[in-house]
Amino acid sequence: MRESTPERRRQRYGDMEYDWENRVNTTSGTVGWRARLLGLFHSPYQPTDPALFREMMASLPIEFDQFTFVDLGSGKGRTLLMASEYPFRKIVGVELIAKLHHAAEENIRAYRSATQRCVRIESVLADAREFELPQEPLVLYLFNPLPESALSEVLRRLEKLLAQTPRPVWVVYYNPLLETVFGASSCLEKVCGTEQYSVYRTTR
Repeated sequence: MRESTPERRRQRYGDMEYDWENRVNTTSGTVGWRARLLGLFHSPYQPTDPALFREMMASLPIEFDQFTFVDLGSGKGRTLLMASEYPFRKIVGVELIAKLHHAAEENIRAYRSATQRCVRIESVLADAREFELPQEPLVLYLFNPLPESALSEVLRRLEKLLAQTPRPVWVVYYNPLLETVFGASSCLEKVCGTEQYSVYRTTR
């Protein structure tokens, strides 16, 4: 009976209302055991709450059409779909687990919304530590997808890329359990946040 309560269902399925309204499959409740097992070694898949995503985007003082949105650890692609409600130049998801990546591709194909303002959306099957970030202004989104060592590696690579090709980068870090890693970065500074998320930008 406890497992059937709305709160426990929401924990397992990650806000099914979004999927019902948009005819997609982005909840964690339908993730197979193999993908769940792989997630234990990285970060268990959980989709972002739509209302909180809108709050995080509202905290960015940017012209969205000047930026490319990149979600590192994009799972089944819900954040990519929600980002398409903003006029980003392009939207890219980077996912390591093939099962989740293929689900994201299906969701991108199926998604139709009257509020969609960006149609250039893709999911890439890759390791975030090896993914080559686009050489243009970026909004990087992370839902705590990486262990500390991997996150440190991603930020070191970002520092090198910015030294080679300076450009504005904003980082939205949801569920910021590893903020100390960002604090050690020489290229990012925290500009705002709550207990649920932190927002950083490049220092130069």
